[in-house]
Amino acid sequence: MEPQRLSLLVAALAGCLLPARGCVICDPKVVEELSSLETNYLPGHLEAKHHKDVMKRVKQAVKDFQDLPIDEDSYMGVVDEATLEKASWSLLKDLKRITDSDVKGELFVDELFWTLRLAKDTFASYAAQFQKEVFCPNKCGLMLQPLIWCSTCQKQVHSCRKSRSCGERKVKVHQMEDMILDCELNWHKVSQGLTDYSFYRVWKNNSETLMAKGQEPTLTKTMVSPKDAGTYRCELGTVQSTPATIIHFHVTVLPKRIVEETPSPNTETQDETAPGEVTLDRPQTSATLQSQSPGPEKVLRHRLVGLLIGAIVVRRGLE
Repeated sequence: MEPQRLSLLVAALAGCLLPARGCVICDPKVVEELSSLETNYLPGHLEAKHHKDVMKRVKQAVKDFQDLPIDEDSYMGVVDEATLEKASWSLLKDLKRITDSDVKGELFVDELFWTLRLAKDTFASYAAQFQKEVFCPNKCGLMLQPLIWCSTCQKQVHSCRKSRSCGERKVKVHQMEDMILDCELNWHKVSQGLTDYSFYRVWKNNSETLMAKGQEPTLTKTMVSPKDAGTYRCELGTVQSTPATIIHFHVTVLPKRIVEETPSPNTETQDETAPGEVTLDRPQTSATLQSQSPGPEKVLRHRLVGLLIGAIVVRRGLE
């Protein structure tokens, strides 16, 4: 079991010894709605002698929302604000459906507690989803995640500790182009207690030179040259003594890209033939062949001239 899960499990088990409150009861909107149910709805929909007992059972049922098996894959006694908001909104929606229906008496009581049982199942599904997808999502480093403890309704920051190093990355960039080193990870935006990104150049003797420090998660070096090749290190600081993220970059500077310029099709070029080389004439295009053959007007003119000459010869012969 991972260290942060073990510590959370111990805290969750210890929380069972405290007065149970249940996560949804931590939302002030739920408390307000239950109070409104008691003061505004019950008087006109249930006999007064049952009010105290029903409200006691309702509050206990809501508190029992936290009465779920402690399991590191489904529920550890904590949720985040988003999960609490979803569970609370679902419960409030169902309570409003009951009050809008204007149901009374025993039917109201049955409908109310049936709704609370469904709401608890809904909370359990939300809690399991949180545990699998949201709780400590960092694969490496240190994430400071704000959580709500269901047993006390207290909001505290939990330290999600994983491997200190977040790995090494290989970066290849061509000479005279821009080198960009990106140190940001997905969970950085939801973690608390983060400070600055620091980028260092690591030399062969393991000494380091600070190149940049600030809120920007990337380092950009324009028009790199071979001397920029080497190892770089990024470190994201926290309010604690331990950094949140450490990433190493191994940069390789490749030769400058060769861009071949192709001549324009409208540009005439004169081929040069070196001694001993043979240059083949380019095949004539249809346009060239057309320009070399006589046009139809010239052909017609030649035929007319021939006819005139023939007529003159025939006439003289008759004379």
